[in-house]
Amino acid sequence: MSLQIRKEVQALSRAPELSDQSAAPMVASNSNVVVGLILDGQGRVLVSQRATGAHMGGFWEFPGGKQKALEGRQEALERELKEELGIQVLEAQPLMVLKHDYPDRCVCLDVFLVQTYEGQPASLECQAIAWILPRDLRNVRFLPADKPIIEALISRDECPRWE
Repeated sequence: MSLQIRKEVQALSRAPELSDQSAAPMVASNSNVVVGLILDGQGRVLVSQRATGAHMGGFWEFPGGKQKALEGRQEALERELKEELGIQVLEAQPLMVLKHDYPDRCVCLDVFLVQTYEGQPASLECQAIAWILPRDLRNVRFLPADKPIIEALISRDECPRWE
C-alpha cells in the first residue's frame, strides 16, 4: 500500500455565531482597568450602572475605568474617579488584581480601596450611582468580573478589621 500526499482543503461549516460573512473574525482584546472601592461612614460602597449603549450596558459595577497607555495604575484611578465622580483621591491602597475572560475580551482589574478623598461623589457621566451595603450587593445585577470583589466586600463586612 502506498501513501500519497496531496494538498486538499476541506470546507467545514461555521458555527452559527460565526456564519455572518460580513463580520471580520473577532479577536479578543485586553483591557487594564482600575477599580475604586469607595465606602461611606455607614459601611456602604458606591456603585454605578453602565450606560445602555456600552459593553454590558445596564449592569452595575464599581467606579473606575480603562488605564491609558503609559499611565500608572494610581494615576489612572485618580483620573477615572475625577472624571466619573468629581472626587480627588488622596489615598488609595491596592487591594487585589483580578483577571476575567469575557467571550470577546479579557479584562485585568486593579482594585483599590479608596481610603480618603476630597469632594462629594456625583454622577458626572450620566450613569446611575448608588450607595449599597456589601451584604446587598448579591441582589444587584453586577458585571461577572466584579463577583470576586463583591465576595471580598462581604467578607470585610462580616469581619470589619479588613483595612
